[in-house]
Amino acid sequence: MHNRKNEIAKDFKGSIKKLIKYNKVIVRLLLISLVLSFISSLLTIIGPDKLKDITNIIRESFTTGIDLVKIKNITIVLVIIYLLSAIFSYIQGFLMTSVTARFQKNMRNDISKKINLLPLSYFDKITVGDILSRVTNDVDTIGFTMTQSLSSIVGSTTLLIGSVIMMFYTNWLLAITAILSTIIGLVLVVVIIIRSQKYFNEVQKSLGEMNGHIEEVFSGHNVVKVYNAEDETNKRFDDINNHLFECGRKSQFLSGLMHPLMGFTGNFGYVVVCVVGSILVLNKTIDFGVIVAFMMYIKFFTRPLMQIAQSFTGIQSAAAASERVFEFLEASEMSDEKEITDVLNARDIKGNLTFQNVGFSYVKGKKIIKNFSANVKSGEKIAIVGPTGAGKTTIVNLLMKFYDLDNGDILIDNHSIHNLTRENVHDLFTMVLQDTWIFEGTIKENIRYNNKNITDEEIIDACKKVGLHHLIKTLPKGYDTILNDSDNLSAGEKQLLTIARAMISQKPYLILDEATSNVDTRTEELVAKAMDKLSKGKTSFIIAHRLSTIRNADLILVMNNGDIIEQGKHEELLKKNGFYAELYNSQFQDILE
Repeated sequence: MHNRKNEIAKDFKGSIKKLIKYNKVIVRLLLISLVLSFISSLLTIIGPDKLKDITNIIRESFTTGIDLVKIKNITIVLVIIYLLSAIFSYIQGFLMTSVTARFQKNMRNDISKKINLLPLSYFDKITVGDILSRVTNDVDTIGFTMTQSLSSIVGSTTLLIGSVIMMFYTNWLLAITAILSTIIGLVLVVVIIIRSQKYFNEVQKSLGEMNGHIEEVFSGHNVVKVYNAEDETNKRFDDINNHLFECGRKSQFLSGLMHPLMGFTGNFGYVVVCVVGSILVLNKTIDFGVIVAFMMYIKFFTRPLMQIAQSFTGIQSAAAASERVFEFLEASEMSDEKEITDVLNARDIKGNLTFQNVGFSYVKGKKIIKNFSANVKSGEKIAIVGPTGAGKTTIVNLLMKFYDLDNGDILIDNHSIHNLTRENVHDLFTMVLQDTWIFEGTIKENIRYNNKNITDEEIIDACKKVGLHHLIKTLPKGYDTILNDSDNLSAGEKQLLTIARAMISQKPYLILDEATSNVDTRTEELVAKAMDKLSKGKTSFIIAHRLSTIRNADLILVMNNGDIIEQGKHEELLKKNGFYAELYNSQFQDILE
C-alpha cells in the first residue's frame, strides 16, 4: 500500500512538472497571472485594518466630535485599495483565460500532429473513443483547472495566511479564539469531502454506463424490437438509473452539508469573537474597531480553506488528465525517414511489384506472414483470397508501408520499399476499403478529395461508370448535395462513391479491400465491368471474400496461416481441386442445393 501511495504521488508530481515544462511562454504569463492574484488578495487583506481605524474614529467621535478629514483620507485609501484589488483581479482573470485558451490550442495542435506520427500498431491497442476523450475531455479538464484552481489556490492561500498573520498582528488572544472557534467546522468539512468523493466517482461511473447503454440500445433499436427485448433493456436501464439516483442523492446530501456548515462555522466564529472581543473592550484591552476587523478576518480565514480543498480536487483531476495526454504525446513514433532520398514519380512507374520472403508479426514471436513471395507484373489484376485471419489485409498494410517488415523486402519497380518514404509510397497507391469514409461536404468534394486537378467532367464520367450518376441527379442539388451523418445515401451507394473517388485517381497501383462487400449483386457486376476498364494500365490488388468477383483476375494468391498455399488463375485453381476449389464451391453450395 505504501509503495502504491508513493507511485501515485510520483505520477502526480511528474504530471505537474510536465505541465509546467510544456510551454515556457505560457508559464511566464501564468506566473504573472498568479502574482497578480497574490497582490489582489494581499490588498483585500489590508482592507479590514483600515475599516478598524474608521470604526475607532467614529467611536471616539461620541466624545470629541467626528474627524471628517481623517475618515475621508482613510476612505480614499480604502477605495484605492479595493479598486486596485479589483483591477488586479480582472487582469489576472483575463490573463488566465488567455493562457488557458493558448495552452489548449497548443496541446490540441500537438495531439493532432502526433496522430499522424504514430504507427498503426499504436491504434491497435487503443480505441478511437479513448483518443477523442483525450483531445476533448482531458484537455478541457486541464484548461478548466488552470483557469479556476490555480488562481483560486494562490488567492485563497494568500487570504488564509494573510488573515492569520493580520489577526495575530492585531490581537493574539482574539486570533486564537477565532481559529479555535472555526477549526471544528473545518475538520467536519474535510471529513465530508473525503466521504462524499466516492459517491461522486460512482455518479460519473453510472453516467458512463447509462450513456453506453442508451447508445447501445438506440444503435441496435431494430434488433431490440425484433427479439422483443424491451423489458430486459428497460430493466437494465432502471437498475443503472436507480443506482445513479442513490449515489447522486448521497453525494448531493453530503456536499450540500458543506455550505450550511461553513455558514454556521463562520457565524459561530462571529459570535465568539463578539463575546470575547466585548469583554476585552470593556477591560480596555482592545479598541472596538478590532472586533469589526476580526469579523472580516474570520471570513477570509474560513472561505479560503474550502476553496483550497475544492481546488486540490480539481488539480488531482487535471494531473490524471495530463498523465493521459502526455502518455499519448510521448508514445513511440514511426521511424524517422529524413535520410531517405529516393523518390518515385507516379508517372514514371511501370507497375511491377515483387514480394521477397516477406515476414511480419503484430506481436513479437507470433508470425502472421511467413516468407511471403510473389511477382506481380505491370497492369495485372491480383486477387488475394483466403479464410479470415489468413493475412490478406496484412499484406496490403505492408504494401502501403503502414507497418514495417520484420524481414524480407517489397520491390516497387525494383526499388526497395525501405528506400522510399511512407508519403512517397502512398502517392503511388489508390485504396478502397470495406468501411466507407465520407466527410461532411458536397458529393463533388468527396470524390475530388485532396485531388484538385480533377475536373467536374471526370467526376461525372466516373459516377456514370459505377452507376451513381442517375441517383445523384435525382438529389435536390445534384453533385453539390452536401453529405453528412444524416445524409441520404445507403451503405452501398457510399461504397460506390468511394470507388468513383479511386477511379479518378491517377496512380499506378490500385487496392480494393472488400470494396464491393456493401453493394448488391447487380451493382457488383456493374462495378466489376467499370473496374476492368479503368484498371487498365494499373496494377490492381483485390481482397475479396466473394470469390465470384475475382474470376477474371490475372493471378489469384490463395493464403492460409500467412503463407501462399496456391496461386494461379481461376480455372487453373478449380482444376487442382485444392483449397481454393473448396472455398469457391462452399460459397455456392447453398445456392446449388
